[in-house]
Amino acid sequence: MTLSEELLIAYDQQLRTDAETPSAIGVERLGPLRLVTFAGGRGFVTYQDLNGASARTIAQWVVETLAYYRSDPAIVRVEWKTRGHDQAPGLHGALLDNGFEPDETESIMIGPASALNVDVQLPPGVSLRRVTEERDIRAMSAMQDEVFGTDISDGNADAVLRRAALDDGMELWVAEHLGAVVSAGRLEPVPDTEFAGIWGGATRAEWRGLGIYRALTAARARAALTLGKKLIHSDSTEYSRPILERYGLHRVSTTTPYRWRR
Repeated sequence: MTLSEELLIAYDQQLRTDAETPSAIGVERLGPLRLVTFAGGRGFVTYQDLNGASARTIAQWVVETLAYYRSDPAIVRVEWKTRGHDQAPGLHGALLDNGFEPDETESIMIGPASALNVDVQLPPGVSLRRVTEERDIRAMSAMQDEVFGTDISDGNADAVLRRAALDDGMELWVAEHLGAVVSAGRLEPVPDTEFAGIWGGATRAEWRGLGIYRALTAARARAALTLGKKLIHSDSTEYSRPILERYGLHRVSTTTPYRWRR
């Protein structure tokens, strides 16, 4: 068995459980599916595997899942998270038939946290820090909205603030220049596992290629090691994947989110 195969097994066994959705406000079961509800009107569908289900059964699950979320007027959007290594006959077509649209496919990256713990020289005037105050979190969220091409939204910042108030171990990190946030990301230690996730990595276009994202990743890796986490995982775009690969993370599979909006 290769290292990548071992890491994928650890991912499936340790992360594709309730550990995947620590901030859920509700979880219902439909066969092997976990129908999760988050604050802010967001639904999320995940599962460890589909237990060899047929295309017909999977199509019925999609219909029943959408009916479940439609029945709650507070739910305004739903994400169905798929993985490239799953056996899921007919799932793509069933999701499209029920109004879900696929987003960009990302790489599931896993590797030792120690591999990311490197020294990186920052550009002059740039510094890193962990943020906890509302003002800083709103500035971080606005920068991420801008970089990701979405409307800057108080709602997005409010969701992060609600999550931060849970005090569940999530850490928010930023890089700043002259008081302005130029890069950001979060660390999410996963309880009762070897893993911590690095998420939400975003850097303003004019600050890319200067080592800032690498430094921010290293800072989060050091924080994970301090918490006793040995493995880092992330769903990475084609921008961040090569950086993580250079530091020893492995592309073990892919993930594609399918989204539905009311």
